[in-house]
Amino acid sequence: MLPSRPVVPALLSTVFTVVLLLCTPPAWAGNSAGVRDRPLACALPGATGWTDAGHDTDYSVFKRPTGVIRIAMIFVDFPDAPATESPASDSARITPGADWVRQASYGRARLSIAEHRRWARMPQRSTDYGFARGLSHETHEACLKDAVTAADPYVDFSRYDMVYVVPTRNASAISFTPTYIHEPGTAGVVADGRRPAWAVTFGQDMWHWDHRLVGHESAHAFGLPDLYAFDAGGDTHRFTGGWDVMGLIGGAGSQYFAWQSWKLGWTHDSQVVCRASRGRDTVRLTAVEYGGGTKMAVIRTGPTTAYVVESRRAVRADARACATGALVYKVDSSVPTGKGPIRVVDAEPDATPASGCRPLDDAPYRAGRSFTDSAAGVRIDVLSSHRHGETVRVTRS
Repeated sequence: MLPSRPVVPALLSTVFTVVLLLCTPPAWAGNSAGVRDRPLACALPGATGWTDAGHDTDYSVFKRPTGVIRIAMIFVDFPDAPATESPASDSARITPGADWVRQASYGRARLSIAEHRRWARMPQRSTDYGFARGLSHETHEACLKDAVTAADPYVDFSRYDMVYVVPTRNASAISFTPTYIHEPGTAGVVADGRRPAWAVTFGQDMWHWDHRLVGHESAHAFGLPDLYAFDAGGDTHRFTGGWDVMGLIGGAGSQYFAWQSWKLGWTHDSQVVCRASRGRDTVRLTAVEYGGGTKMAVIRTGPTTAYVVESRRAVRADARACATGALVYKVDSSVPTGKGPIRVVDAEPDATPASGCRPLDDAPYRAGRSFTDSAAGVRIDVLSSHRHGETVRVTRS
């Protein structure tokens, strides 16, 4: 969960993007049919002023998610909720998430978590920190400041890029897990001459979710939006089901979408086939769970919209996936976090999911099946399936 707080650099970027779109002919209008488009012709601009599904990320605000990311894990308890457990028992719930992220990022992001296993006493009661859904940036920052100050005597924060704050399991008032991102131009939190710009406070929901919570919350610091629905009505996971950890942390197949991986820099431009102009491409896809090969075919349909097709397999980070095949989804980078910027297309909308599976968990298209959006001039044909992926034909008319 990430508080929805726009930041000035992102807003300026959005204004620039809008001006650029108004002044530049769309990429799909300039090519002749049959000519393969450059990958960046399908890179949608961010248009919400905060975390979104746009390709580019403002790394003056968010953390660049490549290489070694050094994280200080500190443990806190409270006057009204003193710890009775060992810090190690709590960290064991979290630290396996580093291996999950390493695998899901093809080894390109490595979370190096240093555990400082002692309880630091917070100055206020757990109930005084105002943890509730809708937690403001300022309220979370005040809690983080107290935690860092309490741990500062024995932690050199100048050595780390991020901070994980782990409250005792007895602090039931710290009910959920939010991510903190420093707002440029503000005082923020300072310790040992360094301003921790990114942090996660792990709440009671860490005992509901598994270690993939690390993959979800850390990715907010990397610039990814929430893909589940914020509204109280209907199915919270109706947009993407269990196909991405940013939608459903405990999803059956929660590897990041190829679109997200491309945004994060884990999937290279050379692994993307773009169809932005009229024409068609036949693409041999390698499933996103594997590191090599072509990861997705993108059909751009407008200034902020595209369809994506990728292959999914029940292996590695997705070992528990309920179905395999070609997964189709629509991206709209103008849609804000929590309102469905990515929406999976269900190949089996009338089918009853298998036991233990949710709606959309059986969404992939199998060989011989096709998806069509006539209004957008889009057709995706799944021509064949092989051990590590699918061969598809994408058409834009």
